[in-house]
Amino acid sequence: MIEIERKYLVTSLAFKNEYYTKNEIAQGYLSSNPERTVRVRIKGNKGYLTIKGIGNESGASRFEWEKEIELNEAKQLLKLCEKGVIEKTRYEVKSGNHIIEVDEFHGDNNGLIIAEIELENENESIEKPHWLGNEVTNDERYYNSYISLNPFKNW
Repeated sequence: MIEIERKYLVTSLAFKNEYYTKNEIAQGYLSSNPERTVRVRIKGNKGYLTIKGIGNESGASRFEWEKEIELNEAKQLLKLCEKGVIEKTRYEVKSGNHIIEVDEFHGDNNGLIIAEIELENENESIEKPHWLGNEVTNDERYYNSYISLNPFKNW
């Protein structure tokens, strides 16, 4: 139940020539407290409830618990969320032994594109495609819970 991931800015739209799947996502936060975020997500036609703990010193590891919930329940819970529901398209790209999830944000976060790579351990090496830019793993401005309250358009 520990999530280990690295986040990167994306420098071009070249990933759109490499993805094998994409989904529309809407997500909101019942709690955006960094010590225990509670997220509701609709991905395609499925709903999810996720609880995440505070990240470690590097920002790469933290507790994560996620359960699939009924789509109608997720829609109702989204109505209870804090302001700033996030809308994004997630593209999945294979790179070596990893899958890179590239999130292209819409609405108030239009123009922001972030890639995430889940790892088995924090020191695991990855094959970085040419469109993967600077690492922002430990920069809280790029957490979804942050941009839900502080949209990219205001940066």
